[in-house]
Amino acid sequence: MDDTEFEEIYGGYDPQHCHFSRAIRLGCAGCSRSQRVLIAEREKISCLSRPGHARCGKILQTLVEKAVFALGVTHAGQELSHGKWVRLECGGLEALARLSGTALPDDVDGSLQRLEQAPGGLDAIPYGEVVRSISRYPRRGRRHSDLPD
Repeated sequence: MDDTEFEEIYGGYDPQHCHFSRAIRLGCAGCSRSQRVLIAEREKISCLSRPGHARCGKILQTLVEKAVFALGVTHAGQELSHGKWVRLECGGLEALARLSGTALPDDVDGSLQRLEQAPGGLDAIPYGEVVRSISRYPRRGRRHSDLPD
């Protein structure tokens, strides 16, 4: 099965793909509303909650807009590499979990619900702290096999 055929099948099956799937697959975050889906030996993460899916989409878009400088890109519409997406998702979710009162981002939906119910809601999130967490998130170093001889 080629990538195009896979995306057609998966797109028809799961219109609510998880916005933070990279972080969940890598294990730096978890979510009570996520479900792992295996299709043709490939793993995708889907969201089981319509309100949660919308909330995560809004937060992810805001994170992209606020973290442009921290990620070293010139504008919010620029395509991000996988490593930058990982820093954005994992670093951002760590900060959001701390702001919601938990030590680890083990439930993305629960953290965002607590932040949404706090005074000021999601608009009152101190994105300066979140962006600092994104910029401090460890970058993956080069492997020795990638170094030139």
